[in-house]
Amino acid sequence: MTSCGTVTADLTEAKIKVALGKIQKEDEPTLLVIPEAVHLTAGFGNVMIAALEQCNELQDRFTIMDLEDNTGNFTTDASSFRTDVGTQYLKYGASYYPWLNTSLQYDDASVKVTYNGIDPTGIGAAITAGGKTLATIIAEATDPNAPDTDLANFIGEQLGAIRNKVAEQVITLSPSSSMAGVYARVDSDRGVWKAPANVSLNGVASPTYKINNADQEGLNVDSTGKSINAIRTFTGKGVIVWGARTLAGNDNEWRYVPVRRLFITIEESVRKATEFVVFEPNDKNTWNRTRTMIENYLTDLWRQGALAGAKPEDAFFVNVGLGQTMTSQDILEGKLIVEVGIAAVRPAEFIILNFSHKLQEA
Repeated sequence: MTSCGTVTADLTEAKIKVALGKIQKEDEPTLLVIPEAVHLTAGFGNVMIAALEQCNELQDRFTIMDLEDNTGNFTTDASSFRTDVGTQYLKYGASYYPWLNTSLQYDDASVKVTYNGIDPTGIGAAITAGGKTLATIIAEATDPNAPDTDLANFIGEQLGAIRNKVAEQVITLSPSSSMAGVYARVDSDRGVWKAPANVSLNGVASPTYKINNADQEGLNVDSTGKSINAIRTFTGKGVIVWGARTLAGNDNEWRYVPVRRLFITIEESVRKATEFVVFEPNDKNTWNRTRTMIENYLTDLWRQGALAGAKPEDAFFVNVGLGQTMTSQDILEGKLIVEVGIAAVRPAEFIILNFSHKLQEA
């Protein structure tokens, strides 16, 4: 799980894309999270498109996205996001809305106090530049109706009120960083096949916008097919993630986040586990070893509840061998082709993955 960059005044699309390029060379990240992108003055959509393109190219990661919260109107924000995010590789991403009022406070707050038009923070500069003494400044700032109250006393009296005001300023964040934590927690507790939804958000006081059922219907189902997952408040439950769709909302195979991420996990795991066959004899013994290893792995997933089916043979199949997945010409060209079919828990249907390793050519 990787987040790109930090929020700075000179944050640009180009700099985030440089960070994405560096992440692309790393094998471990499984989630791309770029919460800083919503603060770009330009290029937000291009960054999201670049993240989806990387996920499609590598096929080992998934990206969590935010909506810009610029207009104060959620339908306008949603429409703008759907336009910006493009139309390609939508099954590799999911978006969440609205932003979140957290219970976090600022570590360092800048407070400006004025008294009778005098800014106390400018006293030092005034003494240096204007030649006025502190006594003169205080005398000029003295309230004529309360001659015994000088600037120092005024600030002292107001410190309590100032501290209270600062404490009221909580941090509002886009939801992608919180959602990354939800994904990680659900992965650890249940597995990638469990939807990261119907889960409460810790450290969140409220969403910035209260979404109802009608609002959510417009977010989940749209003519563009680009689903947006809602974060909602429910009485007695708190702030809950209430959606688990990818951006490919019209795609029956890849509509749901857990299905897409389950296949990413299985394909990546099987691909790495079968690397041992490279340069092994492309014969029946190697095929049987490969099939048995994959079947053992998938059987374990089935027992954990990741796959549908009353028995393992209903949940998956693994085919490999001459006359099944390979021709004599494939073997001469050094190809070992394995066909894996998996019945995801939702939807409960087989989706075929074809992958191959190029072996030593004859």
